[in-house]
Amino acid sequence: MDQTQNSKSKRISPLSIRLSKEERELLVQQAGSLSLAGYIKSVVFADNAPRYRTRRQTPEMDAKLLAELLAHLGSSRVASNLNQIAKHLNQGNLIVDPDLDNDLRQAVEEVAMIRRTLLQALGVKR
Repeated sequence: MDQTQNSKSKRISPLSIRLSKEERELLVQQAGSLSLAGYIKSVVFADNAPRYRTRRQTPEMDAKLLAELLAHLGSSRVASNLNQIAKHLNQGNLIVDPDLDNDLRQAVEEVAMIRRTLLQALGVKR
C-alpha cells in the first residue's frame, strides 16, 4: 500500500473550530477555488502539503425567474401542440397551411425563450 492510501486510512476524527461570520467570509475569500478544508491544510502544512482538489462552482440560481418560467410552462399549451404536430407528422397527414406555419413559428420562439430563461435562471453563461 502506498503512503497516501495508508495515511488516508489512518485519519482520525475531524477537528472543529468556531469562527465569526467575518472570519469565515475571509477564509472563504482566501480559499478561492479550493475547499475550506483543502485551503486550511495547504496553509497549515505548507511545507509538504499535497495539492487539494478545487471546490466545485455551483451556479447562482434565480428562484423568482424559475418560478415565473414554471408558471408560464404550466399555462402554456406548447407541449400539447408539439405532440399533436408530431402525431400528424407520423401519420403523414400534416398539411402546412399559413395558420400551421404561424403556429410552428410561435412554438419555436416560445421554446427558444424557455431555453434562454432557464439558462439565465440557472446562472449558466453561454
